[in-house]
Amino acid sequence: MTDTTPRPARAAAVPATACPIAPVVDLVFSRWTTPILWTLHEYGRQRFVELERRIGAITPKVLTQRLRQLERDGLVERTYHAEMPPRVEYEISELGRSLAPLFATLAHWSAAHLPEVERARLAYDDRPAARRP
Repeated sequence: MTDTTPRPARAAAVPATACPIAPVVDLVFSRWTTPILWTLHEYGRQRFVELERRIGAITPKVLTQRLRQLERDGLVERTYHAEMPPRVEYEISELGRSLAPLFATLAHWSAAHLPEVERARLAYDDRPAARRP
């Protein structure tokens, strides 16, 4: 006997509902966001040039864009000092600081498991090409 009961159509999975952490990953782990937040958390309030030096390879244009986005998202606070020459400082906000346990957990996972990831990569790369998917 065949079941002919109509079934509700499957709704297409929306990424945000398919994975509830996807919006957080997009927000916090986009390129350069994590190094900026980490640096501000570790070293405190900094001027643009200090932040740029500590992060390293980031361009001024990209740093400016990311800082604006982080300010918009409420994770970074910008303070403008009206003096000559003008001075601008950035610091992690209270909302940004609330990510500290997440970063600490990821740092712990990294120290504990990245060597294992590297071994897995080497083992995979050493396999004959015919056995790779």
